[in-house]
Amino acid sequence: MSAQQGDRTGAAILLSLLALVLFDLMGLVIKHLSPHYSAAELSAYRNVVGMVPSIVALWLTPAWHRGGRQVRVRQWPLACARGLIIAIAQLCFYYALGALAFATAATISYSNALFMTALAVPILGEKVGALRWSAVLIGFVGVVLVMGPGRDSFSAVALAPLGAAVCYALAGVLARRLDPDVPSPLVNLYSSGVALVGSVVIVPLAGGFTPLQSGADLGWIAAMGCFGGLAVLCMVASYRMTEQSNLAPFSYFGIPTAFVFGWLFFGEAPFRDLFPGAILIVIGGLMVIWREKRLRRARVFAERA
Repeated sequence: MSAQQGDRTGAAILLSLLALVLFDLMGLVIKHLSPHYSAAELSAYRNVVGMVPSIVALWLTPAWHRGGRQVRVRQWPLACARGLIIAIAQLCFYYALGALAFATAATISYSNALFMTALAVPILGEKVGALRWSAVLIGFVGVVLVMGPGRDSFSAVALAPLGAAVCYALAGVLARRLDPDVPSPLVNLYSSGVALVGSVVIVPLAGGFTPLQSGADLGWIAAMGCFGGLAVLCMVASYRMTEQSNLAPFSYFGIPTAFVFGWLFFGEAPFRDLFPGAILIVIGGLMVIWREKRLRRARVFAERA
């Protein structure tokens, strides 16, 4: 690796960590607003404001301009289906944030990397060996421990962030079926647009839109959308600066920050609920990342041979 590549990797890691913090800040705002607004409303507001950074990122993408600024994706049904799945994931996760401890909801949602490995088998036809299946099993045991079935504190609401993790994983796997030359911001724009439509359709089923309680809530809603949109922007930028495998080990940085934020802003400290389950989720995820990185290197060496 050259010095310049190393510098870009370092900057990419910092951007990805910033994205995780921004996602956590978005979650804090959602939890703050959830007593007054439904998950569907918050999803709609988040996607309206969050589309702005996606539009800016698309406009700043040179490949999009060279391609004639096309906004229609050849695989638009797949892109729209992915957006609908993201809408369901948002509804599940936002509901969980309002009903569970902040760190508990966030930790369960971080199991999406494990589900991506499992879903890649039927959807992408990938072959997953014993090591990665073992990693998935270890991580899933961690999820079960965090959810805590059998504990007095267990609630069926804990299934909501699990559903969000599965949906986010499915969206991630489907993204790999899209044409690689489609700009990432355009994919994000499709996702936000369809998720917005989906959430708006669901809002009436949840009781309709609630009048804004105060001018401060309008500011919180704007902040929520900006945090989420900027987080996506930072994540996309980081993926363009280095290989995803260089960033993946840092993806679990959000678990301790979620714990700290939940403790600071809501007085929550669900230490007993999170451990050792959270550790098993991280171990399982890192095992998957390590194995995939080795397989990728082996393929590169085979192509060069």
